[in-house]
Amino acid sequence: MTHILYLAHDLGDPAIRRRVMTLQAGGATVILAGFKRGDNTLASVDGLMPIVLGETADGRFAQRIASVAKASFNLGVRLKGNAKPDIILARNLEMLALARRANAFYGADIPVVYECLDIHRLLLNNGLPGKLLNAVQRALGRNVKLLVTSSPAFVENYFKPRSGLNLPVLLQENKVLALDGATMLAPSPRVPVSGQPWKIGWFGALRCRKSLQVLADFAARMDGKVEVILRGRPAYSEFDDFDGFVERSPHLTFLGPYRNPEDLASIYREVQFTWAIDFFEEGLNSSWLLPNRLYEGCLHGALPIAVAGTETARFLEERHIGHVLEKADPASLEGLFADLDDAAYLNGVRKLAAIGRQQWVTDTNACREFVRVFHSLTSQTSGTAADPVAPLALCGRTS
Repeated sequence: MTHILYLAHDLGDPAIRRRVMTLQAGGATVILAGFKRGDNTLASVDGLMPIVLGETADGRFAQRIASVAKASFNLGVRLKGNAKPDIILARNLEMLALARRANAFYGADIPVVYECLDIHRLLLNNGLPGKLLNAVQRALGRNVKLLVTSSPAFVENYFKPRSGLNLPVLLQENKVLALDGATMLAPSPRVPVSGQPWKIGWFGALRCRKSLQVLADFAARMDGKVEVILRGRPAYSEFDDFDGFVERSPHLTFLGPYRNPEDLASIYREVQFTWAIDFFEEGLNSSWLLPNRLYEGCLHGALPIAVAGTETARFLEERHIGHVLEKADPASLEGLFADLDDAAYLNGVRKLAAIGRQQWVTDTNACREFVRVFHSLTSQTSGTAADPVAPLALCGRTS
């Protein structure tokens, strides 16, 4: 059994919980250690209690670095009593620094995997801060065995041309974790009954101020013909007054957090469309990512709405599904819904249903394959014959 130490940047992030569940479903045992962030509830997976290394603040990169530096001094104390792992999985750059310290504590050359599912804007800075941070990443990544990322556009637009890393890359898309088969059912259409509005769902990490404004303006213009439902974790540091803004905005409703993946079917089946647009780091990370909500909405029959020129739009256009706006503004949304009738909506759902469910889900077999790739790294380090990596599991190298 592969034993993995998972170093997490935010223990309350639902993505951390899903990754732990993925590793466990793949047959690995997991020690989870990382940082609290504000009032975020700690991840809880089948009784697994995380090791809290400190607290960080959302949107305050310098404070995060200081907290990581502080934690590095007593990391050994926090990890004491836990068995030596076979693999160290480091989520984000600051955890990569702690992975080196953990290796020193265990006194062994444990393979390190770098998990990077977002490209921080400072890494894309062309000035001295960006150059310094990329230099740090190159130094910390020198002995890393594998990079895990979620979008091919991250590799093509950042890791290959700019990062200076030379690593094999494992593409692990942000698919829905489906371990019981229940979410494998074909999506069902839900045409609003007469007099009821179409509904757009914006679910997940709510951090994009521009999206909130566009959706609020559009909902107000439509005057009850379209309703926008928000669910998830707002990044309050990115908004002046998130709760007050939503309360003042007609036909815009925030319904709080949800469990992922347990609640996905129920919340997405309340809407007909998924807002799969993000301007948080417009033209950079936001243009390259393939968000969780893309896979979640498509799996459950909510037609995705994307904006042209992004990786999400390319993904939809290749599969002839969803709606791609030339501009993500209230006027373009009005045009989309002005031309929408029941027949057009039903045709969109049929196209979505025709795509195999494996496009949207990570099942138990995929979890096992994910862990098997990690296990092959331990074989390489020990000098024994490595298990072959499945074809296409590795999607190339960063350089």
